[in-house]
Amino acid sequence: MASDAFDPSDHLDDALLERIRSRAATHDRENSFPHDDLDDLRAAGYLAALVPEDLGGAGLSLAQAARLQQRLAGAAPATALAVNMHLVWTGVAKVAADRGVDALRFVQEGAAAGEVFAFGISEAGNDLVLFGSDTAAVPTPGGGYAFTGRKIFTSLAPAWTQLGLHGLDTTSPDAPRIVFAFVPRSEEAARRVIIADDWDTLGMRATQSRTTTLAGALAPADRVVRRLPLGPSPDPMLFGIFSVFEILLASVYTGIAGRAVEVAVASAHARTSKRSGRTLAQDPDIRWRIAEMALTYDALPPQIATLASDVDARIDHGARWFSLLAGVKHRAVSSAKRIVDEAMLVAGGSSYFSGSELSRLSRDVQAGLFHPSDPESAHAAVATAWLGPVED
Repeated sequence: MASDAFDPSDHLDDALLERIRSRAATHDRENSFPHDDLDDLRAAGYLAALVPEDLGGAGLSLAQAARLQQRLAGAAPATALAVNMHLVWTGVAKVAADRGVDALRFVQEGAAAGEVFAFGISEAGNDLVLFGSDTAAVPTPGGGYAFTGRKIFTSLAPAWTQLGLHGLDTTSPDAPRIVFAFVPRSEEAARRVIIADDWDTLGMRATQSRTTTLAGALAPADRVVRRLPLGPSPDPMLFGIFSVFEILLASVYTGIAGRAVEVAVASAHARTSKRSGRTLAQDPDIRWRIAEMALTYDALPPQIATLASDVDARIDHGARWFSLLAGVKHRAVSSAKRIVDEAMLVAGGSSYFSGSELSRLSRDVQAGLFHPSDPESAHAAVATAWLGPVED
């Protein structure tokens, strides 16, 4: 559980954040991957933030990592979102290990050694997400699997060393089974992993979340971490994926919201009304608008901290977990969108120019709509939690 004595600047100091912030606009404009940011974060030990100290990491809790991701997203949202996908796997390894499942120890050891783990779960049109897959997983001699299919939104595409993915085994005696495994980057040289250079998007451009085609990509037996029945399951690894993914996503968009408030405040102090001769910080309408932004923002970090601490402490919310986690992600994204819109109104017409930081934030924040849980599934989860399932 996060300690009150935890200081995020011990892990992401101001100088490092300013270097990362100074490069964000260039990576966005050039549609380039932030290798420089990743190198700096690796050197700072950030990739192993969630790895236990005895395995070479910082030993942070999920609640502490969530605070760090808010801080990083305030400097460079796309960098934070890209690194998020690596932190998801290290977080899953921690959550699973805390619950007695040590199958992802190699992820922890690899992250401490500087490896980069990507998240290869999303598939076009697959609204089952974790609970189904259009990717074929075929057993190979010795206990490994060959994966054939197509993954989308694969962040960290130019840099990952291990791709965590899932596929559907329909041929084993106990089939069907969802198989979770890791494929090494060497499969790209063998042309069994083909990464398209197709990431040209509205925002979050530096994530370089490219389409990845699997053509019999081989995961060795020691990298096959779970075989599960189709559909929802209380399995610790599935819980780890959903909980860490939603909490760290909420953290990124909360970081965007916080930064938008900061930019709006600076703009209000910098702009002067011709009519009154006073800064807009003295204008009652602008003051109300910024107060409304701050009221919305201030609710987000405590929600994330509470749920992340509950994961760390192994609190049992039972069937409520799904709606709680989907809800915090949905609220963070929808709140961040409103806050960025309000910040642009405070900053005025200059925020509409593509070189404006708020212009970039307004494009980056749109990506939150497309991450699971999307607005429809979040509302469905909450409705089920409160009203029960839809009757047949």
